[in-house]
Amino acid sequence: MSQPPTPHPFEAMRGVHLYPLAQRESLVTLADFCSVPDPLPGFGAFVDALPDIYAGTHFKQLIASVVAARRAGKPVVMAMGAHVLKVGLAPLVIDLMERGVVTHVALNSAGAIHDYEIATVGRTSERVDTQLPKGEFGFADETGRAIARAAKRGAHPHPGEEVGFGRALGRCLIEDQAPNVHLSVPAAAVRLGLGVTCHVSIGADIVHMHPACDGADLGAAALADFQHVCKIVSDLDGGVWINVGCAVILPEIFLKAVSVAINLGHNLDHMTTVNLDMIRQYRAETNVVRRPPGLGISLIGQHELLLPLFRMATLAKLAE
Repeated sequence: MSQPPTPHPFEAMRGVHLYPLAQRESLVTLADFCSVPDPLPGFGAFVDALPDIYAGTHFKQLIASVVAARRAGKPVVMAMGAHVLKVGLAPLVIDLMERGVVTHVALNSAGAIHDYEIATVGRTSERVDTQLPKGEFGFADETGRAIARAAKRGAHPHPGEEVGFGRALGRCLIEDQAPNVHLSVPAAAVRLGLGVTCHVSIGADIVHMHPACDGADLGAAALADFQHVCKIVSDLDGGVWINVGCAVILPEIFLKAVSVAINLGHNLDHMTTVNLDMIRQYRAETNVVRRPPGLGISLIGQHELLLPLFRMATLAKLAE
């Protein structure tokens, strides 16, 4: 006797229990976010006064590389792990985009999740230790539904729009007039006409558990964004790639994009690659700092201290 067909996993997901995002406790709120003060007069002298050894030398090289890249009209890419947004640094990233320092932002999809929740409800990051035993970790309805919608829009853009996951998320947040859309990095990129991409590892993020998640849309939108990054990296000779707080996904994406660029005949010998993180991570140090051509820089420090220092120093040196 023949057995009944096994339900497709996508159909099985339709039975999961979802709950409204507003009911979920979150660890981070807008009250925790940084501010972006005006550049401090004379801060360039502080940078010059750093000792020319170890991190002092590397920090000066980072600032000099970013300033040289922007003065030459070359890209400065910030590839961010989700923790950068989780610790309240979206205003700083957006300020650097608005001031013409950062020209492209690459997110992993955990970063897209935090960005969406910040823009829509002003808080993000759930308590996994308490949510997981209840079977509620990752099942806030609105978050999964919105990211699925962005993936669909990224795979099947409206007429006149470019394909891609990151741009689609920004467009959706702008069109929805999200209450805190001014704190959305993808929305800022769309508003400013800058690049933004979102890079996915299917099964690694809570939104992939949502019944609305469609693997075909997710894959098509993410592949388009990988191709966007390959194009950006191909123009990075004289530019800067800064990996901030991503241990695996974005360093792997970058290494493959470098391989594509070199395979197509592009020279990257004068590229600067940077890893900024709280601890040393194998793939970030290897795939971002050591393996690619050009100058590799590594600086270890808390994002919430190192990035404000980076911003203030860069703006001071650009003004000189």
